[in-house]
Amino acid sequence: MLEGNDIIIFANDWGGDPLSKHQIALRLARRNRILWVNSMGNRNPTVSVHDMRRAWKKVCQFARGCQPVANNIFRFCPLVLPFHGNRAARWINRRLLSWSLRRACRKLGFQAPVTLTFVPNSVDVAGSLGERLVIYYCVDEYSQFTGANRDAVLEMERRLMEKADLVVVSASRLYEAKRASNRNTVLITHGVDVDHFRSACSEETPVPQEAAALPGPVIGFYGLIEDWVDLEVIRHMAVARPEWSFLMIGQVKTDTSAVNKLPNVHFTGRREYETLPGYCKKFDIAVLPFVVNELTLAANPLKVREYLAAGLPVVATPLPEVQKLGNLIHAATTPEEFLERCDALLHAGRSGPDLAASHLMDAESWEGKVEMLSELIRRLPGQAERSVLGVAAHGQVV
Repeated sequence: MLEGNDIIIFANDWGGDPLSKHQIALRLARRNRILWVNSMGNRNPTVSVHDMRRAWKKVCQFARGCQPVANNIFRFCPLVLPFHGNRAARWINRRLLSWSLRRACRKLGFQAPVTLTFVPNSVDVAGSLGERLVIYYCVDEYSQFTGANRDAVLEMERRLMEKADLVVVSASRLYEAKRASNRNTVLITHGVDVDHFRSACSEETPVPQEAAALPGPVIGFYGLIEDWVDLEVIRHMAVARPEWSFLMIGQVKTDTSAVNKLPNVHFTGRREYETLPGYCKKFDIAVLPFVVNELTLAANPLKVREYLAAGLPVVATPLPEVQKLGNLIHAATTPEEFLERCDALLHAGRSGPDLAASHLMDAESWEGKVEMLSELIRRLPGQAERSVLGVAAHGQVV
């Protein structure tokens, strides 16, 4: 594991769902100091109440400066104009962000830091903060998100990859798309907080009351409910099996009218990470019903490994990274196939958390993945001789 480094991380907002970025940061922070730079946004804002509230929240956080949010992690919320396709806005952002981040680094006593950025819109400031290394860690095809300025995001990402000492990607499709811009591109698949989700197999783990009261079998999903979640799959199964319960956990950010009137479909809203094993304990089967598009084809859904670490049977859309898990996953491509796979699992008595199944994920821990990242960083000599890294293995890291 890396030790004794100052690391600047550009990512999403701290305090949201613990995505891969948070998992990596928490483990790096055990032996390093982290300046976590909150999201600068990839999409253009709207005049919605949600966006106005979010903007005001960011102004208030910026005024408070760097705040400790975890052991060795300090959060900084930048002020930027989120019009990334506008040249004038980007010029202003570059000046403002560079000044404010240099000031934050001085206050924290950062020296020769490593920048680890997960977002393309950091390109105009990454590498200008006295860093000794710049690393781009790509976990999504950001240009494909709804509301993103596709051309602007692709251009920012290209420039970021060209200046990076190392590019890390989480999916094979991302590797194929990004390596043309940087020969030092490697693949590290996502990990999982094994011990946390394995607690779903423990008798001592409580099931939240709202889930405990549901009649079984319970088909479960958790995560952001966005336009990439195929609610037609849920509708089809809920209509065909009215005696089943469908538990949908997560913030809803898409139209759910197709299932809102079905009495056996239950939306809980977002729930805290700490409670997720309790909900998994109630699941008979976990599902990942994703639409197939350019965004999801390049995704490596973190929740699949979390479901498996909870010892659950999983029925999922066979995205490329999901298929790599082989027979641990029951693949389904249509609503009818999702129903057939769930029926077969229940009839075979394969339902609910199973400790033996959970242990199949032991080799996929976040500790192991962060150690891989650490080793790659340790091997970087700085600005020179970068092209030798990972070439012998065609840039592939498990």
